[in-house]
Amino acid sequence: MENRQENLEDKIVKRLAENHLSIAAAESCTGGLVAATLINVPGASDVLEESYITYSDAVKHKVLGVSEETLQKHTAVSKEVAEEMVRGVTKVAGTNVGISVTGIAGPGGGSEKFPVGLVYIGYKINDFVKVMRYVFSGDRSEVRMHAVETALQELDDLLIKEGF
Repeated sequence: MENRQENLEDKIVKRLAENHLSIAAAESCTGGLVAATLINVPGASDVLEESYITYSDAVKHKVLGVSEETLQKHTAVSKEVAEEMVRGVTKVAGTNVGISVTGIAGPGGGSEKFPVGLVYIGYKINDFVKVMRYVFSGDRSEVRMHAVETALQELDDLLIKEGF
C-alpha cells in the first residue's frame, strides 16, 4: 500500500470530493501541468472532469469560446482572456470549478509591456470568478512550475474562502 504524505493537490482533490464539486482546466503556457499535478492524486478521477491545452488563439476561441475580439484587443496573455478561458472551460465541461492559465514562459516572446514570466490565472468556483496577474522569474521550466504551484495554492485558498 502506498504511503503518501498529503500535499496541496491531495487537499484540493479531497476538498472538491467532500463538497461534491468537479473541476476542469484550460491551460496555455503550463501545457497541462495543472491537470497532471491533480492527476497525481489517487481519486482525482472523481473530481477532474476535463482538461484542455489551449495553446493557440484559434483553439482558445474554438474550444473555450474566447472571443476573437478579446484576443485581438487584449492579446492571449491578458486578464480578459484568462477570464473568458475559465468561464468557457466550466461551461464546456459542465463543472462547478475551473482554472485557466495563460502567460509567457520564455525565453522569448516578452516585451516591456508583456515581460517573460507574465502569467494570468483564472479561477471560477460556482458563480465566483477571479483572475490574478503574476510575474514569475526563472527559466521557462521554472516559470511554468511557479505558475502551477501558485495556481493550486490560490485555488485551495479560494475554496476555503468560499466555504468549501
